[in-house]
Parts: sequence; structure tokens; C-alpha cells
Amino acid sequence: MSASAEPRQSPTGEPSTGNPPPLTVRTTGVRRPSTPTLIDISHRLRPRDYTIASLLDELTTLTTHQLTSILFANPTTCRHRLQLLRRLGFIDRFIRNRPGAPNPVCWLPGLLSARYMALAREDSPPTAKALRERQDRVYSSPTLDHLLAVNDFFVSLLVHARHRPNAALTRLWSERSTTGSFGHRIKPDGHGVWRDGDRETGFFLELDRGTEPIGRLIDKLTSHRRLRAEGGPQYPILFALPGRLREQNLHRKLADRPEPSLIIATTSPESGPDPAGPVWRLAGNGRHRLTLADLPSNHGEPGPLNPGPTRPEDHPLRLILDPSA
Repeated sequence: MSASAEPRQSPTGEPSTGNPPPLTVRTTGVRRPSTPTLIDISHRLRPRDYTIASLLDELTTLTTHQLTSILFANPTTCRHRLQLLRRLGFIDRFIRNRPGAPNPVCWLPGLLSARYMALAREDSPPTAKALRERQDRVYSSPTLDHLLAVNDFFVSLLVHARHRPNAALTRLWSERSTTGSFGHRIKPDGHGVWRDGDRETGFFLELDRGTEPIGRLIDKLTSHRRLRAEGGPQYPILFALPGRLREQNLHRKLADRPEPSLIIATTSPESGPDPAGPVWRLAGNGRHRLTLADLPSNHGEPGPLNPGPTRPEDHPLRLILDPSA
């Protein structure tokens, strides 16, 4: 190697594999296009791979660590599988090198997984050009860190459920899906339904990184109040805040502008890292902390602005829990 040549580097958490080996696909004597199709790679895909495709489709991007936590027993197995899926053209990845900041490997839909998910919904699949623009938008997004933090909230619940047989995140919707499913009345960071034993809590998530005035957080409640008045469910609005002081300031503001028709709960890192645990403080109900399952919640009657209780097909891990689904 010449003195001016830079050594080959691998993203954080990824083994250096050199040039990827050529893709081998099955042939049956029928002339295939040079670009592999879903049919070409179908014999290589497993229920967990389709689950990865579904999660990336819903959540836009997930890190290697997040996917390991949800679906794999150890990081090495996860990395090897993700690399294989990338070589197959099923998923893709990027890394943003920013000095002094974490540089996780971020995975996102590749052409074949995006095609699979679109066709499964009976939508038109994206072209290669459209998908590349979508990927570049994610890579360039100024809100990428916020998106990863939102996804980390849901990942924490999925991880909790892995170790607690009676618990499950039975619905996981991104901002996009939530907005569409509730008649574009609200725009939270996401929506989920958490089940622990015979208790079930639907919720709307507002993840705050401390970048806007407290008053802006209060203003977001107006749309939730309107949804509730028009027949929406009575789900708690969860504010995940960056620190205890900001959480206390929000409760003071809520005391000045009470919202009797809404259920509002808050948490901050000082209360604990597990969003399923006793970390939630209800507005107007003292300082006692409740678990997520203990928060009051009511699905209400299904209607145009209310999807109602969860269905089996809502479960984000349904394909590995029931491979016949």
C-alpha cells in the first residue's frame, strides 16, 4: 500500500469482509435478468428476514444494535445475517461519520425488501431511483437522531417482552402510520399497544429532546383533545423527556393549563431506562410512578378515527411468533 493510500475501514460494529463474494442464485435453465429478483433469493430468506423487512418498512431505519436486541441471540450472528441480506440486495445500510458523535451502522430497506413490502400491501413497488432518493433522504435527515431515539423507545419494549413471557408490544406504528390511522388529526412520534398479563395500554408517544420550548409541547395537546372529542381512543400521551428538571417544568405548565379530557404521563432518564417499568408520572396525580401497564387506557369504540383493539396482524413480530401467518 502506498503511503498516500488510506486503509480500508469498516463501520462501527461491522467486521471487515473485503470485497463481498459474488451472489449465487439458483438457476433452472431459464434466462434470468442480471439483477436478482425476489424469486431468485426466496430460498435464502427466513421468517426473521421478512420480520426485518417489516420493521425497517415501518420504522424507516434501525441500527445493528437495535436489530440484535430484538431478533438475535448475539451480535456476531446478527452482523453476519445482515451482511448476507445486504449482499442479496434485500436490505442496505449507511453510516454517518461525525467526529465526536456516535456512528452506528443504520440499516434500511433495500430494493428487494421494499419491493416485497409494497407488493404485500398491493401497492406499486418503488423504482431503484425512487428508493435511492428515499435512502438518501434518511441519511441526510436533520432529525435522524430523533428518529433513532423514537425507535429505541419501541425497541426497549420489544426487548422487555423477550424476557417476560406474559408481556408483548402488540402494535407498533410509526409517526406516518399513526397519523394516517387516526384521520390525520394527530402527529405524534408513534403509537403502540402494550400488554402485560391481562392489562393492555394503548399510548401515543411524544419524545422530547429539549430542542423546543415547553409551550410547544403543551400546544401538541390541542390536536389530541380534538381527536378525543371526535371519537378517538382514550390513550395516554407519553412524554419522554431528556431530564428531570424539564419534566418538572412540564408538570408545572400542565398544572396551569389542565387537560381534564386527556391522560398525560411523563418520564425522564432519572426514573429508569425501561419504559415498561414504574417510570411514568401522571399529570395531576402527585409524584407516584406507575408502570406502563398501570396507566389508564381505553380503546373505545372502533370507528373512522379509532382503529380499536389490536388484531393478530398488528403484532410487529408476528412472522417469527407464528411462521404460518
